[in-house]
Amino acid sequence: MSLTIYSSFQEATADIPNGATLIVGGFGLSGIPEKSIEALRNHGTSDLTVVSNNCGVDDFGLGILLANKQIKKMIASYVGENKIFEQQFLSGELEVELVPQGTLAERIRAGGAGIPGFYTATGVGTPIAEGKETKQFDGKTYLLEEGIVGDFALVKAWKADKLGNLMFRKTARNFNPIAATAGKITIVEVEEIVEVGEIDPDDIHLPGIYVQRLLVSDQYEKRIEKRTVREEV
Repeated sequence: MSLTIYSSFQEATADIPNGATLIVGGFGLSGIPEKSIEALRNHGTSDLTVVSNNCGVDDFGLGILLANKQIKKMIASYVGENKIFEQQFLSGELEVELVPQGTLAERIRAGGAGIPGFYTATGVGTPIAEGKETKQFDGKTYLLEEGIVGDFALVKAWKADKLGNLMFRKTARNFNPIAATAGKITIVEVEEIVEVGEIDPDDIHLPGIYVQRLLVSDQYEKRIEKRTVREEV
């Protein structure tokens, strides 16, 4: 599928159907695809299964989809910053699959690489192992974990060239590159689109072969969940 550069986030996300599985980049509020999430909120797309490290905060990031009751199931590693998440889970409105962070990253990576499953020792002997196949290797027990593929992936990068080659900035890279590989259709938002050749090949973190839709915006909040500063001495 060739790359299309869109001018409207509403248009780029318009065909995401109710019931879709989304893989969403970001870690906490760092490197989240703010604009694509906002566009989904505006569309009212519902019954979504969302795969992401966490679910934002009550009024920002994926939290705005929760607040609008658009997420049916969340596959995540950490959910401690979101009261709405807690309320919906306890009331039975939200299905939750908690996955150890390294396992989640590998499940997404495996899905993007076309690997249907892998064995890991993480979670053996805990509730994580319930209902999962196990196997012995050299006398040690491992769990079978399945790769994850999304109908769509929503990703935030720093720069892209017009072929969709991506460059991420510092810790905002986080889950974004593997998320991009694991979507059947990957929608990437960036802060700048440059000409082909302007990004040094050694600075390309993800090749454009994984990107189907590209948008640019310069209006990002880039919120910090908890800002801690040292007192002036």
